[in-house]
Amino acid sequence: MKRITIFFTIIILIVAGVAYMVIYHTIENAQLQKENEFYENYYKKEINGADIGTLINKAIDNNKKNNVETDKKGNYINNKENSINIDFKMIDDDDKIYNMEMFYKNGIMNFAQYYRNIYFKCTKIEYHEKTGKVSYMYIEQITK
Repeated sequence: MKRITIFFTIIILIVAGVAYMVIYHTIENAQLQKENEFYENYYKKEINGADIGTLINKAIDNNKKNNVETDKKGNYINNKENSINIDFKMIDDDDKIYNMEMFYKNGIMNFAQYYRNIYFKCTKIEYHEKTGKVSYMYIEQITK
């Protein structure tokens, strides 16, 4: 009788462990999709400057929340796990490339106000290999 009780207890523990792992994995994937969806909504769409300000704020907040390190210039370093970097190609300034930190440091409100009627387009998104999270976006100014 004791052997049968031990056997069924072991089976129940194994089933419970597998169920926990499946549920945890499902929740983790849903969270990943939700995080990526915010950034992917900008891909190949025309975006005005105000929406770009929102995007920059979200990326900066995520980097801060995830304790992503910065270099000497204050730019976030790709940590191959949960960092996000965004570069902007600006036609206003001879096709110069700027990073999101530069706009953030100069004030997102100023950026949003100056570029509110200017449109941009995200032409490239990259993902972290390890986690599948968005790691990089390349956004081009398309109107003056």
